Amino acid sequence: MVHRPRATLSRVMDDLGSTLLEVVAGRVDPATEVGGVVFHDPLDPPDLTDKTLVLGVGLAGADEITTVIRDIGKAGAAGLVVRVPVETSRAVQEAVRDSDVVLFGLTRGASWAQVAALLRSLLAVDDLGGGDGETLAGAAAGDLFALAGAVSELLDGPVTIEDLNSRVLAFSADQDQADEPRKETVLGRRVPERFTRELERRGVFRALYGSDQPVFVTGLTGVDLPRVAVRVRAGDEVLGSMWAAVTGPLSAEREQAFVDSAKLVALHILRQRAGADVERRLRAELVATLLEGGPSAAEAAGRLGVAVGPSCVLALTVREHGDASRVEAELQRVTGAFALHLAAVHPRSAVALVGGVVYGVIPLAERDIAADRRAVAVAREFVDRIRDHDAVVIGIGRIADDASELPRSRADADRALRVLRNGRAPSRVARAEDVWAASLLLELGDLMAAERQEPSGPVGRLADYDAKHRGELVETLRAWLDAFGDVGRAAATLHVHPNTFRYRLRRIGEIGGIDLDDPEARFAAMLELRLSPGH
Repeated sequence: MVHRPRATLSRVMDDLGSTLLEVVAGRVDPATEVGGVVFHDPLDPPDLTDKTLVLGVGLAGADEITTVIRDIGKAGAAGLVVRVPVETSRAVQEAVRDSDVVLFGLTRGASWAQVAALLRSLLAVDDLGGGDGETLAGAAAGDLFALAGAVSELLDGPVTIEDLNSRVLAFSADQDQADEPRKETVLGRRVPERFTRELERRGVFRALYGSDQPVFVTGLTGVDLPRVAVRVRAGDEVLGSMWAAVTGPLSAEREQAFVDSAKLVALHILRQRAGADVERRLRAELVATLLEGGPSAAEAAGRLGVAVGPSCVLALTVREHGDASRVEAELQRVTGAFALHLAAVHPRSAVALVGGVVYGVIPLAERDIAADRRAVAVAREFVDRIRDHDAVVIGIGRIADDASELPRSRADADRALRVLRNGRAPSRVARAEDVWAASLLLELGDLMAAERQEPSGPVGRLADYDAKHRGELVETLRAWLDAFGDVGRAAATLHVHPNTFRYRLRRIGEIGGIDLDDPEARFAAMLELRLSPGH
């Protein structure tokens, strides 16, 4: 049976832990796959599949929680979710330990419908890239534009939904009824800075995010219509806000409808965020499976929609050293751009960020020189289009006949990428065969580092002499070898007289013990120079 990636308990905590769930008792096993989500009903106990998450609505007392944990543990459940605060007695702790059921706490302010919808969206990992038909309050799950339109109908005024940075996430279709500043906001997909500064100065954001009640705003410079805003919150996390352009203060009924709508907006934002993250993670898992080969590779290729004929792997990263979060954000941005580029060129391609490297698998018509050149052209077109980021480099693997050969193509791409990342090649795009020698030197350096070896031949002796006497014998040898023994040209690169250079060459032979007339000795010296630290 072929393994299909599924949601695990650790992924549930990664996606929802900071917002909705916390571990009260037990240990989350990263490998535990979640088989489903059900509500606990004492009058009509549900049929539990293996590793089900049970939502314990109304469970409060320790004795009651203990009984439920033991009962669902016998059926193989993965966890029980109850509302915080949770009463955890010794009996509860023992039940958790004996049954291997993890006890989770659901944060205050989050509804059971909310957590059920989000958990089920996380479990729908087999529907990669396809809608599951789920609706929330009559709108497709995650469809903020439909919800903005519904709220606009309730308030009889144009609505925008914004994040904490005043970027517009969605808006209703009736913005023509608003004023020019609102139209400017929608067209720019964010609130103009002059307005956000004024709102901050007047304390509007502080009042907005500090209460669940709507804030009525008038007198903004250059704004014709008043605004009413309400925060969007899920549990303790503020996700953003919802704004409406109105003609005056809301009635009590409309104000309550606005507040209730904000709760639905929170649910849709979380559903959208969780769904996008699930799809991104699953795609990364499938691409990783495809690149690793084995019995699951063919199914991964089918689920990704990758062509099964000749193809090759492209490996991309950014040559940046700095804040890890900034590099990660840049990789995420480049991943999206790379996926869009490959999709336009090869519709049956696949792209994902795996282990700090963006991998792309592209189909090729044939396994020939023309196809190889086409892969290089595709990579070069991409790096040329993103001129704002000169640090992007792409390694290209050999052409694979089918999915079973993709691991070898990936290994080639990784080797080429490493050479590019270390600045050992002048180009931003390279095939493994283009940088074969440089790749071999890097691997030899790895072997020396693993065995704690350092170059100790003639170059090592020359380096020791230079360090003690402030000499330049190593640089002299490098210049001579690079100039193919042309003393005049080599001396010019070091800005010394040819006679001085010849004198240094004699000293190199005496101190380093190297015969420069011997081709084997010259090759050994060149290799040692390439492997020396700081080269």
